[in-house]
Amino acid sequence: MHLYPCKTSLSHRMPLPTLIIKGFGLSAVAAPTFPPVWFAGLITGKRALCQPQSYLACYKSLRCSMALPMRIALYQPEIAGNVGAILRLAACLAVPVDIIMPTGFAFSDARLKRAAMDYGAAADVTRHANFEAFDALRRAEGRRLLLMSAHASQRLPDVRFAPDDVLLMGSESAGVPDSVRDLADIRVRIPMAPGFRSLNIAVSTGIAVAEALRQTEGFPA
Repeated sequence: MHLYPCKTSLSHRMPLPTLIIKGFGLSAVAAPTFPPVWFAGLITGKRALCQPQSYLACYKSLRCSMALPMRIALYQPEIAGNVGAILRLAACLAVPVDIIMPTGFAFSDARLKRAAMDYGAAADVTRHANFEAFDALRRAEGRRLLLMSAHASQRLPDVRFAPDDVLLMGSESAGVPDSVRDLADIRVRIPMAPGFRSLNIAVSTGIAVAEALRQTEGFPA
């Protein structure tokens, strides 16, 4: 049996036998119907009741009182060392990471472990079989998708971030396809001095995440 990872106005936590939640995001969904009293207190300060057809419906209609954390998403990354550095960053800043498959390396790659050091095991990482699987989960959680791109029009300092945004980084050589780019709610670039094309992806991720966490007061205490 699994427990809903959310503080409620009830004196206990609600058992969810078939809805498994990893971190604060859904990782698997099943849809039995249970008595509505199980859903009391999903909203802080209220004894709200709902009679959803499924746990997913209730999850989407009554958001958990604990805010969803910001996330980093990597689209088909190609270089193990870059991903290792990003996992180290993510562990230190308590930001979960989504890796959209396929990757250009095996997860047993020594370069990945060398760059992540012993921080890699502490990172909250979810691997997705493809972009469609990743995007379906993002939409179910009601998150915005912000694409980091050297070709974007919006400058990083001008963007107003939300605490539950997903920051998407394209692959090192190709970025993202047009179909993915067009789905982004906002496309963001890091301003650079004239004559320079791009930053290393791990460096770009660190700059973007730091600005987003600064704005949303999301840095660890």
